[in-house]
Amino acid sequence: MNKKVNTLLFVLGATVFNIFVMILIMTLGLAAISMLAGESISQGAAQILFLLLFFGSVAGAFLIYHQVVKLLSKKFDLDKYFHPIFKKRK
Repeated sequence: MNKKVNTLLFVLGATVFNIFVMILIMTLGLAAISMLAGESISQGAAQILFLLLFFGSVAGAFLIYHQVVKLLSKKFDLDKYFHPIFKKRK
């Protein structure tokens, strides 16, 4: 496989990983909210909590993804295996 195929597979795999982590964070957050609040929470507060949980899960998934890529870049020379997505400006 060449560098462009490796880059494409990495981007696809990273996207699936990122979505999986986001869904996992949302599921754990919803479970925690339902255990703590139960049925006593109002509909408006539930909507606000869900919105905050959604943005928090996006941010959390990004932070976890960033740490995993940083760990991989320390362990492996990624320039050797991947083609640069963005070209450097002159």
